Amino acid sequence: MKNVILVVDDDKTNLSLAQRILGSQYRIAASNSGTAALKYLETHRPDLILLDINMPEMNGFEMMEKLRSDVHTESIPVIFLTADSLAETEIKCFQMGAMDFVTKPFVPDILLSRVSKTIELDQYRHKLETMVDIQARKITEDALRLGRIQDSVIIGMANLIESRDGSTGKHVKNTQTYVRMIATELLSRGYFTQELTPTYIENLCKAAPLHDVGKIKIPDAILQKPGKLTAEEFETMKLHTTHSRKIIQTIIGDIEDAHYVRLVEDIALYHHERWDGTGYPAGLTETNIPLSARIMAVADVFDALYEERCYKPPVRPIERIMQIMSEGRGTQFDPVILDVFVDMLPQLKQILEK
Repeated sequence: MKNVILVVDDDKTNLSLAQRILGSQYRIAASNSGTAALKYLETHRPDLILLDINMPEMNGFEMMEKLRSDVHTESIPVIFLTADSLAETEIKCFQMGAMDFVTKPFVPDILLSRVSKTIELDQYRHKLETMVDIQARKITEDALRLGRIQDSVIIGMANLIESRDGSTGKHVKNTQTYVRMIATELLSRGYFTQELTPTYIENLCKAAPLHDVGKIKIPDAILQKPGKLTAEEFETMKLHTTHSRKIIQTIIGDIEDAHYVRLVEDIALYHHERWDGTGYPAGLTETNIPLSARIMAVADVFDALYEERCYKPPVRPIERIMQIMSEGRGTQFDPVILDVFVDMLPQLKQILEK
């Protein structure tokens, strides 16, 4: 199929000459003014435009501005036609975005050569753009697939670690669900809007499964002890927070975005801090505790109370859990986060029933 060339020139002789020179190899559409050419371009897309500079009403440069300002015509290659051989004119042609220019009167071999090379270059450009687009989509798909694999590995590893203390991996899934619910509800109520962007919430939910990854370094005798820990054993248990940060730096520190790594570290290191400063490992107070860790603390304690553990039976009913947690409002938990969580009792019941 022949390529289509739109020739725009107010001189009928030039239009006829272009037809004779190019007609055997290309389909020629002719317009004797910029206005007529723009009208044609509303319904057609030629492969190339030969555009005369000196025309009445609308000159070639003015038409070129209109072409480049319209998304439907901005990428059509243009060769300017001019009887002016001044260097300034040539410079302006290229500044306006022309692929080339041809002087008049036409020299057939030169016109054919410029036209064929311009169309060939534009075809290469389209092929390259298509290849880049295909590769970009493939890279995106590969990145998403790798991301899903990475998430599965992280959750699987977290489940394996959690199962050591008899929680059978449910704790990872449960706390991730509660974290998403809390963060989404906080945002919907207008709390912490500077931090709770959609990206932050997604990263927060991805990070949640790693909050206790440091437990892998805690002895089974402590993790699986059915009774209350001694003071010495509790000091050992508390080390899982700092162990978590070191493990996180090792497994994702070099392959993930720095902001995400920091978020994961904050959750793992500080989710046992308390609002009144009596938590561990750093004794942080109030909003000095990262928001991610304050949200995680509520989700973590709720699930610990609701589910059975080797050292305790489950607490029932759920209203009793809310009562216990409310006693820690302003001492253990961020008051705003806890109040929102308590208000979510109906949603929690629906989820737990499922």
